[in-house]
Amino acid sequence: MPVHYQNQRMRVHKVVASRFNNNAYVLVCLATGESVVIDAPEEQAKVLEETKGTRVRAILITHRHSDHTGGYAQLKEALNAAGAIGADDAEALPGQPDFLLTDGDIIPVGHLALRAIHTPGHTPGATCLLVEDVLFSGDTLFPGGPGNTRTPEALRQSIQSITAKLHTLPDGTKVLPGHGADTTIGESKREYAVFAGKPHAADLCGDVDWLKS
Repeated sequence: MPVHYQNQRMRVHKVVASRFNNNAYVLVCLATGESVVIDAPEEQAKVLEETKGTRVRAILITHRHSDHTGGYAQLKEALNAAGAIGADDAEALPGQPDFLLTDGDIIPVGHLALRAIHTPGHTPGATCLLVEDVLFSGDTLFPGGPGNTRTPEALRQSIQSITAKLHTLPDGTKVLPGHGADTTIGESKREYAVFAGKPHAADLCGDVDWLKS
């Protein structure tokens, strides 16, 4: 599979897998060959293929939903790598995590430093992962809006996570979500400004599109 993104220090492989068209990612430090896998959907063989030639340090799960964890147990066994997820989502992981992702944690990947950003809303333990100018956003943030929320309270929490923690990143930050195409923080901020400038029903939740909702 072609490299999805690369600079002088890292490369990112994107793997579209499962019946839900999940995006899993393999982040590789070019200096050391060390890598991490981000999310573990079904069809884990596709993910394993992209790890060849690297030393996988960990499998990092962005949130608890089964389309992101369906291949976790098999990947963990095949790679003999540590597994991690946000503390508030850990009970839903198939098997005990080896460590928990908490806000501000730094996960070394060779010479790279991957930072965990706790972004509750889509799920209680939802966690985005930032390395330099690349954000792996799981289902917290997509092109056009936030991930699906089940209650108005969850939507408000998700919006707070996005605006207070993600929209403070530089506009050029690349956003690699858990499904679909990439976006940038700058584009997300522009779309959100349209949403924020309109009135909304108090019970708004579900699939929210910044420009149409």
